[in-house]
Amino acid sequence: MEEFRPLVADSVAIGLINNDELRPADCIARAGAVALTDSGRRRVIDAYERRLETLVTHPRFGYAVSYRRIFEVQARLLARFLLGEIEAYPAFCTR
Repeated sequence: MEEFRPLVADSVAIGLINNDELRPADCIARAGAVALTDSGRRRVIDAYERRLETLVTHPRFGYAVSYRRIFEVQARLLARFLLGEIEAYPAFCTR
């Protein structure tokens, strides 16, 4: 999960703010906490789904693939490492 946090989760959060997709009106303050309204939640989910469909080149295999598919590929590589089928887990890195 951590190898994807800055690439997917953080970039979605920053993009929502920088592009004015998420505004203070999309939040509700209650009992010392802040929550998203239904429309705010929908905006976050939509942005997350768009990010998952972004195509990037997988550094190990060299083909274009969505982040959604990379999650699966990396999970399979982790399973192969844990089962002793490969010597080391090849972490995903875009640069």
